[in-house]
Amino acid sequence: MKSKGFEGMACSIAGVLAAIGDRWAVLILRDLSFGLSKYEDLRRSTGVTNATLSDRLKHLEENALIERRRYQVNPERYEYVLTRKGRDTILLTQALVQVGDKWGVSGRAGPPLKFTNRKTGGAVKLAMVDQDTGETVQLNDLQPQPGPGADDLVRWRLTYLRS
Repeated sequence: MKSKGFEGMACSIAGVLAAIGDRWAVLILRDLSFGLSKYEDLRRSTGVTNATLSDRLKHLEENALIERRRYQVNPERYEYVLTRKGRDTILLTQALVQVGDKWGVSGRAGPPLKFTNRKTGGAVKLAMVDQDTGETVQLNDLQPQPGPGADDLVRWRLTYLRS
């Protein structure tokens, strides 16, 4: 059963989800952010079927998250690389890693990956920061408000915050 699309919805989250597509695409974006670029490497890493991988790569390319580049002429072979827009999705994969590690979803052995600052070697994590001051904002201090693109549905959702 195909689910309803997000067309016409005033929601940045829905727009990003529509551009990415599904869970397999998230894993493909993860691998591309790690530097994998060849079709067979992506297939091996994700364990996805050829049909699914081809479909997701096409979808990601149509949504300008990846670019297909020829790296061999005879026979013709392509690699896949993140576009500037696609590199923005690294924030999503990092957030998913951070939540998964906090929840302990990868088992008793601990997190399968760790991310460090290349310059300092220190551990890295995502955080919300005040755009003006650069100070870290705690979750309980986060206040969603209607933006310039808000429609009536967005405003209605936010009425529950004020209740």
